[in-house]
Amino acid sequence: MELPGLGQRCAERSCRRLDFLPLKCDACEEVFCKDHIRYDDHKCTSAYKKNVQVPVCPLCNTPIPVQKGEIPDVVVGAHMDKDCKYNPAQQKQRIFTNKCLKPGCKRKEMMKVVCEQCGGNFCIKHRHPLDHDCKGSSRPTSKA
Repeated sequence: MELPGLGQRCAERSCRRLDFLPLKCDACEEVFCKDHIRYDDHKCTSAYKKNVQVPVCPLCNTPIPVQKGEIPDVVVGAHMDKDCKYNPAQQKQRIFTNKCLKPGCKRKEMMKVVCEQCGGNFCIKHRHPLDHDCKGSSRPTSKA
């Protein structure tokens, strides 16, 4: 062997591969090959220091703080039972709620389109006074 000082052996007992580009685990600081660098792959005993995940409530999408030693599923379940701000009625709210008052028109708009003369709510197509036969003002209007 020409360069015996190069590389290091993987710290995983079942592997011990000589790796010329070894990787150091940031939790336990041992050297591993590319196949065993992940915390789960080498059963890292110090993974809890670095591998921190914050569970999110599936209903209200808020992160739930979990203290050391607590089981995330239990904490999220307790949040759902007590503190969750989930409102099922909010999910079913409709966006297009402003119905056009022109007889025969069934269109709905996201925002109110109020006629300045009669004060009625109309769709984009019937928003002009001549388009909905406005009876609000006595002065004549011109069609633009």
